[in-house]
Amino acid sequence: MPSFEVLYQAAALCLTYPDDDFRARLPLLREAAPQLREFTDHAAVTPPGELAAHYVQVFDLKNRHSLYLSWWRDGDTRRRGMSLVRFKNLYRAHGLEFTGEELPDFLPAVLEFAARTGNTDLLLEHRDCLDQLRTRLTDFGTPYASVLDAVCATLPTAQTGTRP
Repeated sequence: MPSFEVLYQAAALCLTYPDDDFRARLPLLREAAPQLREFTDHAAVTPPGELAAHYVQVFDLKNRHSLYLSWWRDGDTRRRGMSLVRFKNLYRAHGLEFTGEELPDFLPAVLEFAARTGNTDLLLEHRDCLDQLRTRLTDFGTPYASVLDAVCATLPTAQTGTRP
């Protein structure tokens, strides 16, 4: 598989809350990852408060657009705890200690992991979840869908009906 580390790191930043640091990085993101220009161009011309409110509306109010990959498979069940442990163990096996404020299955964290290590196992394993999220974001009409489009374009097509 070709190297997409820069795209994954840029996508991770685009899928986090759009604070002042995000705004400062927009020109760099635009140049480093042309696949994300639809989103970065939108973010550059959208007032900061409006972009932040949109992020909250899209990702924080309901699980319908959850950025937590294990939620797509496990929901809010006991199985999810074991899935989260698997994420942490994989990070640890690659010499990374997960210490973020978010859970280890947070898509930006998974993208950053793939960017740092070149390991796309978690993205491939959750390809069907990424496709569901991408479809829902597209149906919702949010520019965040273009970020998922770019990420999904780097991965082989998901096999329907199979679970790892």
